[in-house]
Amino acid sequence: MIELPEAITIGMQANKALAGRTVMDVLPATHLHKFTFFNGQPEMYQELLIGKRVESAVGKGIFVDLRLEDNLFLSIFDGINMRFNKEDAKVPGKYQMLITFDDNTFLTFTTSMYGGIYAFRDALDNKYRTLSFESVSPLSEAYDEAFFERLIAGEKKDISAKALLASEQRIPGVGNGVLQDILFHAGIHPKRKIFSLTDIDKSNLFHSLKTTLQAMTDGGGRDTETDFFGNKGRYRTVLSKNTYAQPCPRCGNQIRKEAYMGGSIYYCPTCQKL
Repeated sequence: MIELPEAITIGMQANKALAGRTVMDVLPATHLHKFTFFNGQPEMYQELLIGKRVESAVGKGIFVDLRLEDNLFLSIFDGINMRFNKEDAKVPGKYQMLITFDDNTFLTFTTSMYGGIYAFRDALDNKYRTLSFESVSPLSEAYDEAFFERLIAGEKKDISAKALLASEQRIPGVGNGVLQDILFHAGIHPKRKIFSLTDIDKSNLFHSLKTTLQAMTDGGGRDTETDFFGNKGRYRTVLSKNTYAQPCPRCGNQIRKEAYMGGSIYYCPTCQKL
């Protein structure tokens, strides 16, 4: 799923690879995924995008935008895999959309679990895209410890650490994937209520938020996700589907996996006491 490290990485890669290319065709889904969401009918994307030149691309929060001439946008989020293919690449049998360019390179769009592919002019009425692009990024200097403390102070004190970090896009680009390592490095259990956090806990959580997200971004995303070219990220996750069967790298205890708040959580019961 696209979270902040992947959004930034894919946006940078797409900007370098696509800027200056012109859309020649837009092909609809071969096998439509029922949890792929479009802005209107996908057949309308042809009229909007064909003949338009890609000007730039950028990723913020959980969204990646391709910006085309005439103030057109193609925006993806969550579980959409947008892949760049060279002219001699084999076209996959299943995709949600395919875009060809004037040099015969092409993009394929597939869906993992769920996601959105939105084509629009000027602006999109979408709460989460607005949060992604207009909120203060946790990687910016403006997102300091005082900013984070105000976030916690403004929330209900009976919500959990996972809810604070990964629901409602309170922190743009932070979701159930990146929060696992953030909480591990902070020594905080995902289910722990925020009213129980001490000042030291809050400070540890803030610094883990900043440093873990930066390490993930510097690594081109997490090793559980793929980039614009289909390559795994270089950041090796501590707690994820790749590692939970292994012992805790800090204490050697067994990592646990549980279902919680609509997704899986991973934690060390020794290092992250509830």
